[in-house]
Amino acid sequence: MTLTQPPVPDTVVDDLEARPASRRRPAPSRRAPLRARITGGAFLAPAVVLVVALLVVPFLFTISRSFFNDNGFTRSWVGIENYRAMFADPAFGQSVLNTFLWVVGTLLLPVGIGLAIAVGTWKLRLGGLARFAIVLPYAISGSATAVVWTFMLSTDGGLDTLLRMVGLDGLVSQWLLQWPLNTVMMIVATTWQATGACVILFLVGLQSIPPNTLEAAQIDGASGWRLFWSVTFPQLRPMTVVVVGISIVGSLKVFDQVLLLTNGGPGTASETLALTMYRETFTLSRYGAGAAVAVFLTLVVVVASWAYLRRQLRPTD
Repeated sequence: MTLTQPPVPDTVVDDLEARPASRRRPAPSRRAPLRARITGGAFLAPAVVLVVALLVVPFLFTISRSFFNDNGFTRSWVGIENYRAMFADPAFGQSVLNTFLWVVGTLLLPVGIGLAIAVGTWKLRLGGLARFAIVLPYAISGSATAVVWTFMLSTDGGLDTLLRMVGLDGLVSQWLLQWPLNTVMMIVATTWQATGACVILFLVGLQSIPPNTLEAAQIDGASGWRLFWSVTFPQLRPMTVVVVGISIVGSLKVFDQVLLLTNGGPGTASETLALTMYRETFTLSRYGAGAAVAVFLTLVVVVASWAYLRRQLRPTD
């Protein structure tokens, strides 16, 4: 004998659907079993301990040190005097300006050029060879890149020699000895290396676009710039958020290229915040002042990253 469930009367169904949401019994929440939570916590514990030991504790120590006049041998409490002196120092204002120029230049050049190269060579037959030539400098370290461009940009170096050979003597200049030209040329040198990483990331984003989306747009008559701006670029948004975020953080912390190409010179004209922190701490042995710059730089990086990601990852309707 087969048992069947009697049909539910329509009046009962209607009554359930009409019942206010506030009177409905909430669905029971499913919590993970205690054993699963303990196991997950055990796997996470080593990473949490490393983050706390290597990032949180040193940062808290840096904050505390910024309130002292510390030369490495003696220490005395000065409160916020290091911060007051930092904001009153014209060299610090120049470092902030240079760091801002690095952020703008990095977004315009490596990111923009990387996007253009990735899109332009995506469907080309020899596009792989062209991309290889662009990506190859990315395998070179920042220090090696600085050495190569020091040879190119030094007085009577490779760039000056090339300009004289083609009859453009009037363009010969002291590329690394005057501001803001030296900052612009260092951004160009960094673009030569960093564009490859942007190309790789944008290519990953392009390969994730469904081909039928592009085919449908082309059937509808979209091509060229219209196809890119209305179809391709919107679907690259997740990868664009990643590339721009990485570029902003990297440009805020730029250090090695400036140190090796100009050492912040002439004087402190081309210093960035990271190099100012290095100079105050290790060159002048003013550890409290260097800690104040480090705290300021950390806050700038965190706030800029949070504001950017909060805006870009906002849920859409």
